[in-house]
Amino acid sequence: MDTAFYLQGNTLIVCLSGEIDHHVADRIRKDIDDEISLYGTKDLILDFSAVTFMDSSGVGVVLGRYRKLKECGGTVTIRNAGRLVKQILDLSGVFSLMHYEETEEDDGKKSGNCGI
Repeated sequence: MDTAFYLQGNTLIVCLSGEIDHHVADRIRKDIDDEISLYGTKDLILDFSAVTFMDSSGVGVVLGRYRKLKECGGTVTIRNAGRLVKQILDLSGVFSLMHYEETEEDDGKKSGNCGI
């Protein structure tokens, strides 16, 4: 699991890759929270374009960041989830709370800052 962070204006973009399961969920949670605190951002984009697997621990990470940012008036957007990850998020009710977006395809790869 690799995680890369980019700041776009006042929005923190988190590019996730690999598998998000109980083995890495705590580390991802801590890393994201540290970056939110460091930059003082209220808006977060979680880019799942390179995530190959996610279990309920990953859903917990997403929902926890949503609760944390909602308390201070912020937002969480989910971006570019693959079919299976998108199904897990949908069945968990995540999309009833957060916006989902797909970025434009560019030469077969998703565009944006996530080049993991």
